[in-house]
Amino acid sequence: MNAGPRPEPGPGQALPCDYDTDPGRFAAGQAAAQRFTPRGDIHSAVARRLIAEGCRRVADIGGGNGTLARLLAGHGITVVTLDRAAHIIRAPRPAIRADAAHLPFPGATFDGAAALLMLYHLADPGSALREARRVLRPGALFAVSTVSRHNDPELASVLPHWGRPLSFDAENGPGLLQAVFDIVDIERWDEPIVHLPDRGALTLYLRGRGLPAPRAAAAAQNLDTPLTITKRGMIGWLRYR
Repeated sequence: MNAGPRPEPGPGQALPCDYDTDPGRFAAGQAAAQRFTPRGDIHSAVARRLIAEGCRRVADIGGGNGTLARLLAGHGITVVTLDRAAHIIRAPRPAIRADAAHLPFPGATFDGAAALLMLYHLADPGSALREARRVLRPGALFAVSTVSRHNDPELASVLPHWGRPLSFDAENGPGLLQAVFDIVDIERWDEPIVHLPDRGALTLYLRGRGLPAPRAAAAAQNLDTPLTITKRGMIGWLRYR
């Protein structure tokens, strides 16, 4: 991890939320992360810190099919997974289908929370951040992660909209976070992390990055493998005081 560039202001476009219309894309992304990222993804780091923090009740906002809840199982932590997509049915219970901007809880319910790789789907990420603050107790720890708009530079030629600002990315994210929370730390990464051994692996990875299956296969044929992908992004560790 390194300090990276200074935060850059400016809104961008929200990424389409295709989890219900294209569930294969989400499944491919999870499979690629599990198979080709030796050190694991950000969920493991977030789980370790929430455990070390001594959290007892955690909200995983936009938690998908429950990756974080599974990592926290057995540590005396009640994790409530929330997501507006149908794959919430595969998350460990309790799991609730809900909008990040309208959480079905009274104020000061949780002493920890996460919003991992999801705020860029919202046209107004600030609404979800304010709602997270509402349901957190004073002093609670909140983990937020996102990618850089320059993530996966080795694939810039085939990824649509590569380099364009997102509604919440590693460049504008710190400013949006600071408007609502106290920032404890911003951890950035800009490292060669994903190792794709062959075109089959590359096809799966491209599928997970949003390309339809035929386009992913065609693009993989035009790139050399093995290929190492540079991941760029950030985790923000926040407090509400």
